[in-house]
Amino acid sequence: MTGLQRFGPDADLDEVVEILERDGAVIVEDLADAGTLEGLWEDLGPHLDARDYSGDWYNGTRTRRVSSIFARTARLTPVVTHPLYLGAARRIMQKPVHVWIGRSRTELVPTIQISGTQAIQIHKGQGRQPLHRDDALHLRRHPGPTSRVQLMLAMSDFTADNGGTMVIPGSHHWDDERAPHVEEAVPTEMRAGSALIWLGGVYHGGGSNTTDTPRTGLTIALDLGNLRQEENQYLAVPREAVLAYPEEVRRLLGYDRCPPGLGWYEMEDPYTVLEDGGPEPVRTAAATAR
Repeated sequence: MTGLQRFGPDADLDEVVEILERDGAVIVEDLADAGTLEGLWEDLGPHLDARDYSGDWYNGTRTRRVSSIFARTARLTPVVTHPLYLGAARRIMQKPVHVWIGRSRTELVPTIQISGTQAIQIHKGQGRQPLHRDDALHLRRHPGPTSRVQLMLAMSDFTADNGGTMVIPGSHHWDDERAPHVEEAVPTEMRAGSALIWLGGVYHGGGSNTTDTPRTGLTIALDLGNLRQEENQYLAVPREAVLAYPEEVRRLLGYDRCPPGLGWYEMEDPYTVLEDGGPEPVRTAAATAR
């Protein structure tokens, strides 16, 4: 099985999207610069060091996981908004859908949103994670339209021996009766700062680490805006942490309204609660009585 196709950070978006739709996964080299990577280690490294191993067969008995990433660092803008990640996600998922409202045929384009986030550190002795599809969370059938585009940023080098993510190219085209086999998977090998981008229907899983060095990656999932987020970002990321990011990222975190009307607050764009002079949250009768 051949490896995944690689692109530079300034590659042509059309070409990246073409290969993503064909193979289901690509590697973008040097997606994050040295300064971004250093800052992420500064912010997230201590949280990983303080975290116990996950302790279960699926998440890894020799794997550390830290969530609520956008609450723990304010340095993710150049990662989540990288043109080859956000651009590909928009191109692949934000397809117009037509509906009838009375006698008017209206085209609507869904939003996309940040769903699950984690820093994942695989230590020596961790075995292979079971191969799985992340869009199984959406209880959807395959093949079909893409509802998730995901990124794994290498915070350390990924190799075949230290747990580089296993991917089965083209498996997003399979139906739901075909089971994945590890012999069909290829390891993600890339240097720190590079990123694996893959579609939610692709079978993948963390590899085994037989080396003395942990393998650390940071994953961010972008899902369609009309689906529930995997990680509840409204609870995971406090308001002050949301405000540390620019508007584009705040909206990706969920402070946006997906046409025709999902996610509104008081019938308005939920982004207004982040603006100065925006509406105050409604106080309950119980809170008023205190």
